[in-house]
Amino acid sequence: MSEEHNYIAINRQSWNKKTDIHLESAFYDMEGFRKGNTSLNEIELELFGDLNGKSVLHLQCHFGQDTISLSQLGAKAVGVDLSDNAIDNARKIAAEMNVDTKFICCDVYELPEHLDQQFDLVFTSYGTIGWLPDLDKWAQVVARFLKPGGTFVFVEFHPVVWMFDDDFDKIGYNYFNSGAIVESYEGTYADRDADLHAEYVMWNHGISEVVNNLIKNGLEINSLDEFDYSPYNCFRKTVEIAPKKYRIAHLDNKIPMVYSIKATRKE
Repeated sequence: MSEEHNYIAINRQSWNKKTDIHLESAFYDMEGFRKGNTSLNEIELELFGDLNGKSVLHLQCHFGQDTISLSQLGAKAVGVDLSDNAIDNARKIAAEMNVDTKFICCDVYELPEHLDQQFDLVFTSYGTIGWLPDLDKWAQVVARFLKPGGTFVFVEFHPVVWMFDDDFDKIGYNYFNSGAIVESYEGTYADRDADLHAEYVMWNHGISEVVNNLIKNGLEINSLDEFDYSPYNCFRKTVEIAPKKYRIAHLDNKIPMVYSIKATRKE
């Protein structure tokens, strides 16, 4: 897809619409969150280590639940997202909860124009890189904002998941990045019955594309792990095999659903 097709404007509009629905959804459980429930999952928590006093940059933060949760673990956290509606709400929620979390509204690639700081840890997770066409530029941003010796923690839905159609009945998409995927949808993963119709633009990215761009931009891969479950019930035809662990019912544990990378910026 050429840059003439303004994927940023299309996706921003989509996420602006989704934000209002997500804030009211059981999926995001804002009532429980305001009472102190963390939104972070076991996978990323084990990779973080002790965050007390650490500076953390959270890329593509939506309306800031994870970013605020990072602050509650003692981090000095900054969240970034392209949706102005999401960031406006993130700031309100942080103020309501009396948490000193900072937020920036911009596209990931534009972040160097809005922020001049390096962080102990950069984090991004679950449904993020699919919105980005160029992982070399993405990895450049990750490296730019990491201190030498700093840690990058990345948790993402496995690219095998994105090969399937929505019902996980057949292969519908290329594992590799074969160009932009332009589609429309009804509802949202957090509320499938929501009165919402929107268009989106996405890209599939294989694991080698992710890893090689991180290496190319000066990051050393410390670990790469794959998981046969999703901590979110955001797909169709799922079964809960344990608390906060979901699989596609008819596929059981036959496919990976999430993977994680921990990397260090070289000194």
